[in-house]
Amino acid sequence: MFKKVSLLNFLVICLMSLAFGQQAKKSASGGLMGHRFLTFNTIIRVNQIEVSRDRSVGEDERALHTPEKVIAFRKAVEEGFPGAKMTWAFSWLALNDSTENYKEIRKLVVGYHREYGDEITFIPGAYFANAYNTTEQVNKDLHDGLALVSRMVGNSYRPLSIVAGFLSAKNQQYLAEKENIHVCQGNIWSQFAIDNQDGDGSVSYPFYPSKEHFCKPAQGKSDFIDVVNLDGWTVDFLAARRQGFAEGFNSRMGVGPIETLGKHGNEIGLKEMLHATAIHFDKGFELNGFGWVTNCWELSLPYDAARLKDWLSSVKKRWPDTKVITQGEFGLLWRSHYKSNDFNYRFVEKGSGIGGSDANLEISWFMNKDFRLALLRDWKLNSPKLVVDFTRYDLNAREPIGMTRKWSLMGDINQKQTRPQDKPVPLNKLPEKSNLIIKKRYPNLLKGL
Repeated sequence: MFKKVSLLNFLVICLMSLAFGQQAKKSASGGLMGHRFLTFNTIIRVNQIEVSRDRSVGEDERALHTPEKVIAFRKAVEEGFPGAKMTWAFSWLALNDSTENYKEIRKLVVGYHREYGDEITFIPGAYFANAYNTTEQVNKDLHDGLALVSRMVGNSYRPLSIVAGFLSAKNQQYLAEKENIHVCQGNIWSQFAIDNQDGDGSVSYPFYPSKEHFCKPAQGKSDFIDVVNLDGWTVDFLAARRQGFAEGFNSRMGVGPIETLGKHGNEIGLKEMLHATAIHFDKGFELNGFGWVTNCWELSLPYDAARLKDWLSSVKKRWPDTKVITQGEFGLLWRSHYKSNDFNYRFVEKGSGIGGSDANLEISWFMNKDFRLALLRDWKLNSPKLVVDFTRYDLNAREPIGMTRKWSLMGDINQKQTRPQDKPVPLNKLPEKSNLIIKKRYPNLLKGL
């Protein structure tokens, strides 16, 4: 039997329900803003670069992938940041390898999905699918690879995202329209003249890509792809402005272990990893209303899992409110908040003095749907700011035809300085039309120059 409820109590209940509903709506719409996010993934493969289902480039890595290493790796994540979720990406061969080690690895990772809520997904081509395969073949690999993941996990499981390194606009469009997947780690910000594919020219935080080019933010409904395009791993902006290994530095230095721990040792390496993290969790958080750091730590890398624990526990201690969630969950949070490319990202970094992160330099980045702009100055000498990158997104773009490593979107001035036109210039020396475009977004930027 139901107890009688007075009119007053009924009204109180109604008001409480309404307030709860409004709060829930507010929380859902504001799930991105006001928070710091860390997304962490690892790659499990058989060969270093599986360029196709039956052809590989590089070393056979079977001996580097063992159940014991997987157990130590996941233990380090949990001990470093209790409750953290992560994303596991399997290559084609890793999903199909019939040796006992890989059978046990797949079983372990499925167990982590059930225990921790980890995401399990597919990586086509081990980072560089479009450099070695046609668009059609990549689509087929995505379809079949996702089916294998679903079969491995069971219970009608479907990942929320794909890990790809780079992925062309046409393939990302296929993911959205045919596979109903709306998050893709589909660009590696600033990568140029390093590894097996170039892809400089994009925005470093999430964006919806254009049908014209995966590095270009969609300009409107006609070229919109409903996929949240994510960066591969967070890098130091000052190091990243260099070409490959120019001047003896590594342009990929940031939170990744190869360029930090491997190059500079555990103590200094960790210091740089935290410096790169702080760019986004301190000043970046203040400027953008949320902070995001992402890292890929391949299982095959020769670094003790304790070093992973060190970084995660240091992040936990310094920024205890950080949410370590899966790549797919973060992408969908962003998608829930941003219905279009109406973002306006800003970043400011003073160098750490480690590697290519010059201690005397300060770089400021401005990134929106229309363009990306980078200004560089020597803050110790109080020198004028110079434009080291200006890439317009309102212009037509085109991805390469055929299989090639060259997938960059090079603007009027590119940070890598590989062309004569890339020589840094004062902001007020840009063409008048460029300054009008910048002034429309940032009216105070040109004042006082």
